[in-house]
Amino acid sequence: MTAIAIGPSDSETPLRAIFKINLNGKTVSIGTVGQAYQFITSLSSIEWIEFRSLHADAVSALQRAADNAMLTVQATNALRVLFVRARLL
Repeated sequence: MTAIAIGPSDSETPLRAIFKINLNGKTVSIGTVGQAYQFITSLSSIEWIEFRSLHADAVSALQRAADNAMLTVQATNALRVLFVRARLL
């Protein structure tokens, strides 16, 4: 039996809040660690340059939450700070 490595983008661990973000006229709903990780890592680094430190904190928090569900509160808070500062919420 082999173990399958699951990365943060595959995590189905629920966040402590569901974020609804309007992006290019569409509403994007983010409710899991994996969805959040995919969202903030799929945009180019240029789009996050102004919020480089907050982005790095959120990515790191999501990676830790993917490994340990008890850290979803910290990941949710890091995302909230990033999204508010980037005026996505």
